[in-house]
Amino acid sequence: MTGSVLVLGAGMVGVSVALHLRMRGREVVLLDRQAPGEGASFGNGGLIQREAVFPHPFPRKLSEILRIAGNRSVDAVYHPRALPGLVLPLLRYWWHSSPERYAQAVAGHAALIASCLDEHLALAQGTPAMALLRPIGWMRLYASDQSLAAALAEAERARREHGVNFAALDSQALAAAEPHLQVARAGAIHWTDPLSVSDPQALTLAYAAQFEAAGGQILRGDATTLARHGAGWRASTPHGPVEAAQVVIALGAAAATVTRRLGYAPPLFGKRGYHRHYRLRGNAVLNRPILDTQSGFLLAPMRAGVRLTTGAEFATNEAPPTPVQLARAEPLAQRLLPLDGRVEEAPWMGVRPCTPDMLPIIGPLPRQPGAWCAFGHAHQGLTLGPSTGRLLAEMMEGATPFLPPAPYRPERFA
Repeated sequence: MTGSVLVLGAGMVGVSVALHLRMRGREVVLLDRQAPGEGASFGNGGLIQREAVFPHPFPRKLSEILRIAGNRSVDAVYHPRALPGLVLPLLRYWWHSSPERYAQAVAGHAALIASCLDEHLALAQGTPAMALLRPIGWMRLYASDQSLAAALAEAERARREHGVNFAALDSQALAAAEPHLQVARAGAIHWTDPLSVSDPQALTLAYAAQFEAAGGQILRGDATTLARHGAGWRASTPHGPVEAAQVVIALGAAAATVTRRLGYAPPLFGKRGYHRHYRLRGNAVLNRPILDTQSGFLLAPMRAGVRLTTGAEFATNEAPPTPVQLARAEPLAQRLLPLDGRVEEAPWMGVRPCTPDMLPIIGPLPRQPGAWCAFGHAHQGLTLGPSTGRLLAEMMEGATPFLPPAPYRPERFA
């Protein structure tokens, strides 16, 4: 088993970790209950977000907290029954969102984000994955001159401090860029660096195909069966156990289910999200993803149609899907664009794995030699998968990591 690795979780993060380890000569098995890319990597806005240097903080303004508490918005909803279990994680989230602590989160988050385009392109170049990566950026729309001016000031800060690029559009330029918008907006910020993915699951599958072509193995199995086996690790599959010297836990929102039995219980919490695809009437097109700040949803052109994605839903793990946000967003989206019916009747739902300090957990699992963590990427698993894969692979190889790993160390929650 010397040098062998078992990677648990076949989302974008797990696939990227497995591929980077295989590229370095490790014998790697990638294990998941589902096929690659069928979890949270399946449903998202399909953006490699180079501009996302500022993670989502807990609201600090009382007016914003009261708006969300009313539980009638599109961007955030909650199940009352879930609140008791969320009190402690959300209080810690609020605490980490204070200005001085949030600055630390920005520094760690921006360091990873700065590498996202290069790391995706390094994996995709010369493969079918390149056809899925569109260099068109995305736009955030604003309804008033005041909100646009405030957003432009923040964008200027992102450009000045983190090298992010954007273009400011007034109402006429926005109408020219997206001629089939049916409502007027004061303007938009066009983030020009990000890549737009036409099919997020297909991108994960393309990287998984590279992993298999390089000699990696993908198996179906239950990650919750992970246990010590001598000096290494073992997990069950329908065809028998699989063993390895080291294990990487890249299970997204389900990671704590496995790590808790190993003595590590990070304050991970989930934000559920939904999406559904729509057709457009006649010859109407949406040229690039748009987020309408007044309405609180994102619309993205994809292979399956125009994808409408929601914000965050807070619920218990066992709660059935309640796509109330889609129900609220759909009529607003129909006023914004000439939508012409749903592509699929049942919406998709997934869970984003979040940490209170807004940073992922990457590095050795405390007090468990040979076990490693790669989870907690919140809204940015698709963006940060390849960067995380490279960082963790370099750490596991004992090489000098391409960026300091300290901000993401698991023991900060030990």
